[in-house]
Amino acid sequence: MAVEYLIGWRYTRGKKHNHFISFVSLISILGIAVGMTVIITVLSVMNGFKEEIRDKILDVVSHNTLSSLDGTIDDWEALRPELESEAGVAAIAPFVEMQVMLMNGDRVRGAYVRGVQPELEKQVSNIENYLKQGTLESLQPQLYHIVVGHSLAFSLQAQLGDKITLISPQAAVTPAGVLPRMRSFVISGIFDSGLSEFDRGIVLLNLEDARHLARLGDKVNGIRLRLDDLFESPALSKRLNLQLGPHYWISDWTRSHRNFFRALEMEKLLLFLIMALIIAVAAFNIISMLVMVVIEKQSDIAILRTMGMQPRQVMKVFITQGCLIGLIGNILGISGGVLLASYVEQIVTAIERATGFKFLSADVYPITEVPSRLMEGDVIVVAALTFVMTVLATIYPAWRAAGLRPAEVLRGG
Repeated sequence: MAVEYLIGWRYTRGKKHNHFISFVSLISILGIAVGMTVIITVLSVMNGFKEEIRDKILDVVSHNTLSSLDGTIDDWEALRPELESEAGVAAIAPFVEMQVMLMNGDRVRGAYVRGVQPELEKQVSNIENYLKQGTLESLQPQLYHIVVGHSLAFSLQAQLGDKITLISPQAAVTPAGVLPRMRSFVISGIFDSGLSEFDRGIVLLNLEDARHLARLGDKVNGIRLRLDDLFESPALSKRLNLQLGPHYWISDWTRSHRNFFRALEMEKLLLFLIMALIIAVAAFNIISMLVMVVIEKQSDIAILRTMGMQPRQVMKVFITQGCLIGLIGNILGISGGVLLASYVEQIVTAIERATGFKFLSADVYPITEVPSRLMEGDVIVVAALTFVMTVLATIYPAWRAAGLRPAEVLRGG
Protein backbone atom coordinates (compact mmCIF):
# COMPACT_ATOMS: atom_id res chain seq x y z
CA MET A 1 0.00 0.00 0.00
CA ALA A 2 1.32 3.46 -0.92
CA VAL A 3 2.53 5.61 1.96
CA GLU A 4 -0.13 8.32 1.36
CA TYR A 5 -2.92 5.79 1.92
CA LEU A 6 -1.30 4.54 5.12
CA ILE A 7 -1.01 8.10 6.42
CA GLY A 8 -4.62 8.84 5.45
CA TRP A 9 -5.75 5.75 7.37
CA ARG A 10 -3.70 6.85 10.41
CA TYR A 11 -5.15 10.36 10.32
CA THR A 12 -8.65 8.88 10.22
CA ARG A 13 -8.05 7.15 13.53
CA GLY A 14 -6.78 10.43 15.00
CA LYS A 15 -4.94 11.11 18.22
CA LYS A 16 -6.41 10.45 21.61
CA HIS A 17 -5.86 14.00 22.82
CA ASN A 18 -7.79 15.60 19.92
CA HIS A 19 -11.31 14.71 20.94
CA PHE A 20 -13.00 17.51 18.99
CA ILE A 21 -11.83 16.37 15.54
CA SER A 22 -12.72 12.79 16.44
CA PHE A 23 -16.18 13.99 17.51
CA VAL A 24 -16.67 15.87 14.19
CA SER A 25 -15.59 12.73 12.31
CA LEU A 26 -18.12 10.68 14.24
CA ILE A 27 -20.87 13.23 13.52
CA SER A 28 -20.00 13.10 9.81
CA ILE A 29 -20.20 9.31 9.76
CA LEU A 30 -23.50 9.31 11.65
CA GLY A 31 -24.88 12.04 9.39
CA ILE A 32 -24.12 9.98 6.28
CA ALA A 33 -25.50 6.80 7.89
CA VAL A 34 -28.71 8.44 9.08
CA GLY A 35 -29.24 10.21 5.76
CA MET A 36 -28.86 7.00 3.78
CA THR A 37 -31.10 5.08 6.18
CA VAL A 38 -33.86 7.66 5.82
CA ILE A 39 -33.58 7.85 2.02
CA ILE A 40 -33.59 4.08 1.52
CA THR A 41 -36.57 3.68 3.86
CA VAL A 42 -38.57 6.51 2.27
CA LEU A 43 -37.92 5.21 -1.25
CA SER A 44 -38.93 1.69 -0.18
CA VAL A 45 -42.19 2.97 1.32
CA MET A 46 -42.89 4.98 -1.87
CA ASN A 47 -42.27 1.83 -3.93
CA GLY A 48 -44.64 -0.06 -1.66
CA PHE A 49 -47.41 2.52 -2.03
CA LYS A 50 -46.94 2.60 -5.81
CA GLU A 51 -47.22 -1.18 -6.11
CA GLU A 52 -50.21 -1.42 -3.77
CA ILE A 53 -52.14 1.30 -5.61
CA ARG A 54 -51.14 -0.10 -9.00
CA ASP A 55 -52.36 -3.55 -8.00
CA LYS A 56 -55.65 -2.09 -6.76
CA ILE A 57 -56.15 -0.25 -10.04
CA LEU A 58 -55.32 -3.34 -12.10
CA ASP A 59 -57.75 -5.39 -10.03
CA VAL A 60 -60.51 -3.27 -11.58
CA VAL A 61 -59.19 -2.17 -14.96
CA SER A 62 -57.65 -4.40 -17.63
CA HIS A 63 -54.01 -4.76 -18.59
CA ASN A 64 -54.87 -4.11 -22.25
CA THR A 65 -58.01 -2.94 -24.04
CA LEU A 66 -58.89 -3.63 -27.67
CA SER A 67 -61.31 -1.25 -29.36
CA SER A 68 -62.08 -0.03 -32.86
CA LEU A 69 -62.00 3.37 -34.48
CA ASP A 70 -65.81 3.54 -34.71
CA GLY A 71 -66.25 2.42 -31.10
CA THR A 72 -67.83 -0.98 -31.78
CA ILE A 73 -66.66 -4.50 -32.63
CA ASP A 74 -69.10 -6.55 -34.72
CA ASP A 75 -67.96 -10.10 -33.97
CA TRP A 76 -65.65 -10.27 -30.99
CA GLU A 77 -65.73 -14.08 -31.00
CA ALA A 78 -63.93 -14.05 -34.35
CA LEU A 79 -61.00 -12.20 -32.75
CA ARG A 80 -60.90 -14.50 -29.74
CA PRO A 81 -58.64 -17.28 -31.15
CA GLU A 82 -56.07 -14.77 -32.44
CA LEU A 83 -55.97 -12.87 -29.14
CA GLU A 84 -55.77 -15.99 -26.97
CA SER A 85 -52.93 -17.37 -29.12
CA GLU A 86 -50.75 -14.36 -28.27
CA ALA A 87 -47.92 -15.19 -25.88
CA GLY A 88 -48.62 -13.97 -22.36
CA VAL A 89 -52.40 -13.46 -22.77
CA ALA A 90 -54.10 -15.16 -19.83
CA ALA A 91 -57.76 -14.25 -20.48
CA ILE A 92 -60.02 -12.00 -22.53
CA ALA A 93 -63.53 -10.64 -22.00
CA PRO A 94 -65.86 -8.40 -24.02
CA PHE A 95 -67.43 -5.27 -22.58
CA VAL A 96 -69.95 -2.55 -23.31
CA GLU A 97 -69.35 0.87 -21.82
CA MET A 98 -71.40 4.07 -21.77
CA GLN A 99 -72.24 7.03 -19.60
CA VAL A 100 -75.54 6.97 -17.73
CA MET A 101 -77.43 8.75 -14.98
CA LEU A 102 -78.55 6.84 -11.89
CA MET A 103 -81.56 8.05 -9.95
CA ASN A 104 -82.90 7.03 -6.56
CA GLY A 105 -85.75 9.28 -5.47
CA ASP A 106 -84.51 12.83 -5.73
CA ARG A 107 -80.83 11.80 -5.80
CA VAL A 108 -79.16 11.69 -9.21
CA ARG A 109 -75.56 10.70 -9.97
CA GLY A 110 -73.58 10.15 -13.16
CA ALA A 111 -71.58 6.97 -13.75
CA TYR A 112 -70.02 4.70 -16.35
CA VAL A 113 -71.84 1.46 -17.10
CA ARG A 114 -69.68 -1.53 -17.86
CA GLY A 115 -71.56 -4.43 -19.38
CA VAL A 116 -69.79 -7.71 -18.60
CA GLN A 117 -70.16 -11.46 -18.77
CA PRO A 118 -69.66 -12.51 -15.12
CA GLU A 119 -67.83 -15.76 -15.89
CA LEU A 120 -65.33 -13.99 -18.19
CA GLU A 121 -65.07 -10.81 -16.12
CA LYS A 122 -63.72 -12.80 -13.16
CA GLN A 123 -60.84 -13.93 -15.38
CA VAL A 124 -59.70 -10.43 -16.42
CA SER A 125 -60.26 -8.57 -13.13
CA ASN A 126 -60.39 -9.18 -9.40
CA ILE A 127 -63.47 -7.05 -8.82
CA GLU A 128 -65.16 -10.02 -7.12
CA ASN A 129 -62.59 -9.83 -4.32
CA TYR A 130 -63.90 -6.37 -3.42
CA LEU A 131 -67.58 -7.30 -3.24
CA LYS A 132 -68.85 -6.51 0.25
CA GLN A 133 -72.41 -7.60 -0.51
CA GLY A 134 -73.92 -9.76 -3.23
CA THR A 135 -72.20 -11.72 -5.98
CA LEU A 136 -71.06 -11.12 -9.52
CA GLU A 137 -73.05 -14.14 -10.71
CA SER A 138 -76.25 -12.20 -9.95
CA LEU A 139 -75.71 -10.28 -13.20
CA GLN A 140 -77.75 -12.59 -15.37
CA PRO A 141 -79.40 -11.48 -18.65
CA GLN A 142 -82.88 -9.95 -18.43
CA LEU A 143 -82.89 -9.98 -14.62
CA TYR A 144 -81.81 -6.32 -14.73
CA HIS A 145 -79.49 -6.48 -11.75
CA ILE A 146 -76.71 -4.01 -11.14
CA VAL A 147 -73.51 -3.96 -9.05
CA VAL A 148 -72.43 -0.54 -7.78
CA GLY A 149 -69.54 0.91 -5.82
CA HIS A 150 -69.78 1.64 -2.12
CA SER A 151 -69.35 5.42 -2.55
CA LEU A 152 -71.96 5.58 -5.31
CA ALA A 153 -74.47 3.59 -3.26
CA PHE A 154 -73.88 5.91 -0.31
CA SER A 155 -74.39 9.05 -2.41
CA LEU A 156 -77.64 7.59 -3.81
CA GLN A 157 -78.73 6.47 -0.32
CA ALA A 158 -79.31 3.00 -1.80
CA GLN A 159 -78.75 -0.44 -0.29
CA LEU A 160 -78.60 -4.03 -1.47
CA GLY A 161 -81.97 -5.00 -2.93
CA ASP A 162 -83.11 -1.41 -3.63
CA LYS A 163 -84.42 -0.43 -7.04
CA ILE A 164 -82.73 2.46 -8.82
CA THR A 165 -83.50 4.00 -12.20
CA LEU A 166 -80.87 4.02 -14.93
CA ILE A 167 -81.20 6.73 -17.57
CA SER A 168 -79.39 6.00 -20.83
CA PRO A 169 -78.28 8.73 -23.28
CA GLN A 170 -79.65 6.54 -26.10
CA ALA A 171 -82.97 8.24 -26.83
CA ALA A 172 -86.20 6.41 -27.67
CA VAL A 173 -88.76 7.78 -30.14
CA THR A 174 -92.29 7.65 -28.70
CA PRO A 175 -95.64 9.20 -29.64
CA ALA A 176 -94.87 11.81 -26.99
CA GLY A 177 -91.58 12.67 -28.65
CA VAL A 178 -87.91 11.76 -28.19
CA LEU A 179 -87.34 10.57 -24.64
CA PRO A 180 -84.28 9.17 -22.86
CA ARG A 181 -84.30 5.43 -22.26
CA MET A 182 -85.03 4.55 -18.63
CA ARG A 183 -84.97 1.23 -16.85
CA SER A 184 -85.26 0.10 -13.25
CA PHE A 185 -82.46 -2.08 -11.90
CA VAL A 186 -82.12 -3.95 -8.62
CA ILE A 187 -78.86 -3.53 -6.72
CA SER A 188 -77.54 -7.09 -6.40
CA GLY A 189 -74.01 -6.27 -5.29
CA ILE A 190 -71.90 -3.53 -3.69
CA PHE A 191 -68.12 -3.43 -4.04
CA ASP A 192 -65.50 -1.36 -2.22
CA SER A 193 -62.15 -1.21 -4.03
CA GLY A 194 -60.85 1.62 -1.84
CA LEU A 195 -60.30 3.83 -4.91
CA SER A 196 -62.89 6.58 -5.17
CA GLU A 197 -62.45 6.83 -8.95
CA PHE A 198 -64.04 3.39 -9.31
CA ASP A 199 -66.26 3.21 -6.23
CA ARG A 200 -67.99 6.43 -7.25
CA GLY A 201 -68.00 6.15 -11.03
CA ILE A 202 -68.41 2.54 -12.25
CA VAL A 203 -71.43 0.24 -12.22
CA LEU A 204 -71.61 -3.29 -13.62
CA LEU A 205 -74.45 -4.75 -15.69
CA ASN A 206 -74.87 -7.95 -17.60
CA LEU A 207 -73.44 -7.65 -21.11
CA GLU A 208 -76.79 -8.40 -22.79
CA ASP A 209 -78.64 -5.82 -20.68
CA ALA A 210 -76.00 -3.20 -21.49
CA ARG A 211 -76.22 -4.03 -25.20
CA HIS A 212 -79.97 -3.56 -25.06
CA LEU A 213 -79.66 -0.18 -23.36
CA ALA A 214 -76.99 1.00 -25.81
CA ARG A 215 -78.84 -0.48 -28.81
CA LEU A 216 -75.74 -2.30 -29.98
CA GLY A 217 -77.40 -5.52 -31.05
CA ASP A 218 -74.71 -8.21 -31.08
CA LYS A 219 -71.85 -5.70 -31.02
CA VAL A 220 -69.56 -4.77 -28.13
CA ASN A 221 -67.49 -1.68 -27.47
CA GLY A 222 -64.25 -3.55 -26.87
CA ILE A 223 -62.34 -6.50 -25.46
CA ARG A 224 -60.36 -6.52 -22.21
CA LEU A 225 -57.18 -8.57 -21.92
CA ARG A 226 -55.36 -9.86 -18.85
CA LEU A 227 -51.70 -10.85 -19.14
CA ASP A 228 -49.48 -13.19 -17.17
CA ASP A 229 -46.97 -10.34 -16.81
CA LEU A 230 -48.50 -6.86 -16.55
CA PHE A 231 -45.21 -5.23 -17.61
CA GLU A 232 -45.54 -6.87 -21.05
CA SER A 233 -48.64 -4.74 -21.79
CA PRO A 234 -46.86 -2.03 -23.86
CA ALA A 235 -45.06 -4.66 -25.98
CA LEU A 236 -48.32 -6.55 -26.59
CA SER A 237 -50.05 -3.32 -27.64
CA LYS A 238 -47.39 -2.70 -30.29
CA ARG A 239 -47.60 -6.26 -31.64
CA LEU A 240 -51.40 -6.30 -31.85
CA ASN A 241 -51.59 -2.84 -33.42
CA LEU A 242 -49.37 -4.12 -36.23
CA GLN A 243 -51.18 -7.44 -36.61
CA LEU A 244 -54.80 -6.29 -36.49
CA GLY A 245 -54.37 -3.29 -38.75
CA PRO A 246 -55.48 0.34 -38.57
CA HIS A 247 -59.15 -0.41 -37.85
CA TYR A 248 -58.36 -1.54 -34.30
CA TRP A 249 -56.64 0.23 -31.45
CA ILE A 250 -54.89 -1.41 -28.47
CA SER A 251 -54.22 0.57 -25.30
CA ASP A 252 -52.67 -0.55 -22.03
CA TRP A 253 -52.70 0.42 -18.37
CA THR A 254 -49.46 2.40 -18.64
CA ARG A 255 -51.24 4.80 -21.03
CA SER A 256 -54.64 4.99 -19.40
CA HIS A 257 -53.13 5.91 -16.01
CA ARG A 258 -49.96 7.59 -17.25
CA ASN A 259 -50.47 10.89 -15.42
CA PHE A 260 -51.13 9.15 -12.11
CA PHE A 261 -47.99 7.02 -12.24
CA ARG A 262 -45.92 9.96 -13.48
CA ALA A 263 -47.11 11.94 -10.47
CA LEU A 264 -45.98 9.12 -8.17
CA GLU A 265 -42.56 9.01 -9.85
CA MET A 266 -42.21 12.78 -9.56
CA GLU A 267 -43.14 12.64 -5.88
CA LYS A 268 -40.56 9.91 -5.31
CA LEU A 269 -37.88 11.99 -7.09
CA LEU A 270 -38.68 15.12 -5.09
CA LEU A 271 -38.56 13.19 -1.80
CA PHE A 272 -35.23 11.71 -2.85
CA LEU A 273 -33.78 15.16 -3.58
CA ILE A 274 -35.08 16.59 -0.30
CA MET A 275 -33.68 13.70 1.72
CA ALA A 276 -30.36 13.97 -0.13
CA LEU A 277 -29.87 17.32 1.64
CA ILE A 278 -29.23 15.33 4.83
CA ILE A 279 -26.24 13.71 3.15
CA ALA A 280 -25.15 17.10 1.80
CA VAL A 281 -25.04 18.44 5.36
CA ALA A 282 -22.91 15.47 6.39
CA ALA A 283 -20.60 16.19 3.44
CA PHE A 284 -20.14 19.78 4.67
CA ASN A 285 -19.17 18.32 8.03
CA ILE A 286 -16.46 16.33 6.28
CA ILE A 287 -15.14 19.52 4.65
CA SER A 288 -14.96 21.34 7.98
CA MET A 289 -13.39 18.32 9.70
CA LEU A 290 -10.69 17.91 7.03
CA VAL A 291 -9.91 21.62 7.05
CA MET A 292 -9.31 21.39 10.81
CA VAL A 293 -7.11 18.34 10.29
CA VAL A 294 -5.08 20.21 7.65
CA ILE A 295 -4.56 23.11 10.07
CA GLU A 296 -3.54 20.73 12.84
CA LYS A 297 -1.20 18.71 10.60
CA GLN A 298 0.56 21.63 8.89
CA SER A 299 3.92 20.80 10.44
CA ASP A 300 3.55 17.11 9.56
CA ILE A 301 2.71 18.02 5.97
CA ALA A 302 5.70 20.36 5.76
CA ILE A 303 8.05 17.61 7.02
CA LEU A 304 6.62 15.09 4.55
CA ARG A 305 7.11 17.60 1.73
CA THR A 306 10.75 18.18 2.70
CA MET A 307 11.23 14.41 2.70
CA GLY A 308 10.15 14.29 -0.95
CA MET A 309 6.37 13.79 -0.89
CA GLN A 310 4.72 15.39 -3.92
CA PRO A 311 1.65 17.71 -3.69
CA ARG A 312 -0.54 15.09 -5.40
CA GLN A 313 0.48 12.57 -2.77
CA VAL A 314 -0.49 15.03 -0.04
CA MET A 315 -3.89 15.38 -1.71
CA LYS A 316 -4.28 11.61 -1.68
CA VAL A 317 -3.68 11.56 2.09
CA PHE A 318 -6.74 13.70 2.81
CA ILE A 319 -8.85 12.28 0.03
CA THR A 320 -8.19 8.86 1.55
CA GLN A 321 -9.24 10.12 4.96
CA GLY A 322 -12.50 11.58 3.64
CA CYS A 323 -13.25 8.51 1.53
CA LEU A 324 -12.76 6.22 4.53
CA ILE A 325 -15.25 8.28 6.53
CA GLY A 326 -17.69 8.12 3.62
CA LEU A 327 -17.17 4.38 3.21
CA ILE A 328 -17.86 3.68 6.88
CA GLY A 329 -20.96 5.89 6.75
CA ASN A 330 -22.03 4.11 3.54
CA ILE A 331 -21.78 0.68 5.10
CA LEU A 332 -23.70 1.76 8.20
CA GLY A 333 -26.31 3.61 6.11
CA ILE A 334 -26.94 0.69 3.77
CA SER A 335 -27.21 -1.72 6.70
CA GLY A 336 -29.58 0.57 8.60
CA GLY A 337 -31.68 1.40 5.52
CA VAL A 338 -32.11 -2.22 4.43
CA LEU A 339 -32.93 -3.31 7.98
CA LEU A 340 -35.46 -0.50 8.59
CA ALA A 341 -37.08 -0.86 5.14
CA SER A 342 -37.47 -4.60 5.70
CA TYR A 343 -39.24 -4.21 9.04
CA VAL A 344 -40.97 -0.83 8.68
CA GLU A 345 -44.40 -2.47 8.46
CA GLN A 346 -43.89 -4.34 11.73
CA ILE A 347 -42.44 -1.24 13.41
CA VAL A 348 -45.38 0.94 12.38
CA THR A 349 -47.84 -1.74 13.51
CA ALA A 350 -46.13 -1.96 16.91
CA ILE A 351 -46.25 1.84 17.30
CA GLU A 352 -49.96 1.89 16.40
CA ARG A 353 -50.71 -0.79 18.98
CA ALA A 354 -48.70 1.00 21.66
CA THR A 355 -50.18 4.46 21.04
CA GLY A 356 -53.63 3.56 19.70
CA PHE A 357 -53.06 5.99 16.81
CA LYS A 358 -53.75 4.80 13.25
CA PHE A 359 -51.35 6.32 10.73
CA LEU A 360 -53.48 5.39 7.70
CA SER A 361 -57.16 5.51 8.53
CA ALA A 362 -59.44 3.31 6.43
CA ASP A 363 -61.90 6.23 6.21
CA VAL A 364 -59.36 8.36 4.35
CA TYR A 365 -56.78 6.15 2.67
CA PRO A 366 -57.23 3.20 0.30
CA ILE A 367 -54.28 1.45 1.99
CA THR A 368 -54.42 0.96 5.76
CA GLU A 369 -50.99 -0.61 6.27
CA VAL A 370 -47.63 1.03 5.53
CA PRO A 371 -46.19 -0.98 2.63
CA SER A 372 -42.49 -1.32 1.85
CA ARG A 373 -40.75 -2.60 -1.26
CA LEU A 374 -36.96 -2.55 -1.08
CA MET A 375 -35.40 -2.26 -4.53
CA GLU A 376 -31.76 -3.02 -5.21
CA GLY A 377 -31.50 -0.23 -7.77
CA ASP A 378 -32.52 2.42 -5.21
CA VAL A 379 -29.89 1.20 -2.74
CA ILE A 380 -27.18 1.31 -5.42
CA VAL A 381 -28.14 4.83 -6.53
CA VAL A 382 -28.21 6.15 -2.95
CA ALA A 383 -24.86 4.50 -2.12
CA ALA A 384 -23.22 5.82 -5.30
CA LEU A 385 -24.55 9.36 -4.81
CA THR A 386 -23.40 9.40 -1.18
CA PHE A 387 -19.90 8.22 -2.04
CA VAL A 388 -19.58 10.76 -4.87
CA MET A 389 -20.67 13.59 -2.55
CA THR A 390 -18.14 12.38 0.03
CA VAL A 391 -15.30 12.35 -2.51
CA LEU A 392 -16.23 15.81 -3.77
CA ALA A 393 -16.21 17.09 -0.18
CA THR A 394 -12.54 16.07 0.18
CA ILE A 395 -11.26 18.02 -2.82
CA TYR A 396 -11.00 21.50 -1.28
CA PRO A 397 -9.28 20.46 2.00
CA ALA A 398 -6.90 18.17 0.06
CA TRP A 399 -6.08 20.93 -2.41
CA ARG A 400 -5.45 23.33 0.45
CA ALA A 401 -3.13 20.82 2.12
CA ALA A 402 -1.20 20.26 -1.12
CA GLY A 403 -0.75 24.04 -1.51
CA LEU A 404 1.04 24.52 1.82
CA ARG A 405 4.64 25.81 1.53
CA PRO A 406 6.96 23.79 3.76
CA ALA A 407 9.44 26.62 4.34
CA GLU A 408 6.81 29.07 5.54
CA VAL A 409 5.17 26.48 7.81
CA LEU A 410 8.46 25.39 9.41
CA ARG A 411 9.68 28.98 9.78
CA GLY A 412 6.39 29.92 11.48
CA GLY A 413 6.65 26.85 13.76
